[in-house]
Amino acid sequence: MSTNMTNILLEAGTNELEIVEFYLEEPNPGGGEPYRGYYGVNVAKVLEIIRLPRITEMPQVSHPSVLGAFNLRSQIIPLVDLSLWLKKERSESEPPKVIVCEFNNVTTAFLVSGVNRIHRISWEEVEAPNKYMSSLASNSITGVVRLEGRIIFLLDLEKIVAELNPELGLRFDENVVWESGVQYRALIADDSTLIREMIGDLLHKANFLVEKTNHGGECWDRLVHIKQIAESENRPVTDYVQVVISDIEMPNMDGHNLTKRIKEDPVLKQLPVVLFSSIITDKLRHKGEAVGADDQISKPEITQVARRAADLIKNRIAEAANA
Repeated sequence: MSTNMTNILLEAGTNELEIVEFYLEEPNPGGGEPYRGYYGVNVAKVLEIIRLPRITEMPQVSHPSVLGAFNLRSQIIPLVDLSLWLKKERSESEPPKVIVCEFNNVTTAFLVSGVNRIHRISWEEVEAPNKYMSSLASNSITGVVRLEGRIIFLLDLEKIVAELNPELGLRFDENVVWESGVQYRALIADDSTLIREMIGDLLHKANFLVEKTNHGGECWDRLVHIKQIAESENRPVTDYVQVVISDIEMPNMDGHNLTKRIKEDPVLKQLPVVLFSSIITDKLRHKGEAVGADDQISKPEITQVARRAADLIKNRIAEAANA
C-alpha cells in the first residue's frame, strides 16, 4: 500500500508549506515504551510513502546508513536509514515506513519508524535551529516547528544526500570565463550559510557586487529600504540592485512569497528574480511561474546562476533602452 503525494498541491506565494511528520524510535534507557523523536520534510520533496520493500545490497557503499537499494517502477532507488545517519539506535515496535523523496533531480528513499500526518503551516512558524538543537540531529536540520506540544525538526535531506554522495553537492564549473568590465548588483536570499557563501563567491567571480540576506523576510525588508532610498535620491531602484537570487524553502518567508511580493510592487516588479532551489522539478516549476519568477534553476547547477542572472539583467537593460 503506497501513499502518493503528488496530488497534494498548495497555492504558490501564500508563504505556507505542508510537511510530512514522521518519527524515529529509540530504545528507552529506563525500559518501557521507546522514545520517539519527531521530524518533518516538505511535502514538495515527497513522491510517496511505502512499506519497506525488498532491499538489494549495493557494492562499495561508503556509509553504514545506506542499507542498499530497491526497485520501484523500474527505478533503482538507494535507501538511507535516517536513525543510523543521525547516530541513533533504532527501535522497532512496528513495521518501519519508507519515504521516497525527489530533490536536486535525484530520487532517494529514507527509512523511518513511522509516519504521523501532514501539517499545513506558515513559514513564519518555522524557527531557525540554534546550535544545541542542531547538535541533536547531527547538524542536519534546517528548521524547528512547535506543533501540538511536540518539537518537530525539519531535516536537511539535501545535506545528508550530498555528504553520502559528494557528486550530488553544489559544484562550480571552473572552466567558465566570465566577462570583465560591466559590474552588476545582486541581492541573495538563502538560509544556508554555506550556499549563501558559495553563490556570493560565484557572483564575485562573475564580476557582481553582492549583498546577502538570511531569508525571504530579511530580503524583502532590504528591498523596501532600497526602494525608499531610491525614491528619496530620485534614482532608479536598479542603481542599487539589478537581480534577486532566492532559495524557496526558508524560515519566516519563502522564496515564492518573496517573488510574489516583488512582482506585485509597482517599483520592484522590474527586478528579475531567479529561484535557485532543490525543489524545482518538472512537477513543481509551475509554482515559480505562477508568482512571476523570471528564471528557475535546480540545485546543484550553481554555475548557471551567474550566467542566467547576467542574461536577465542585459535583457532588462535592452528592453528599457528600446522603450
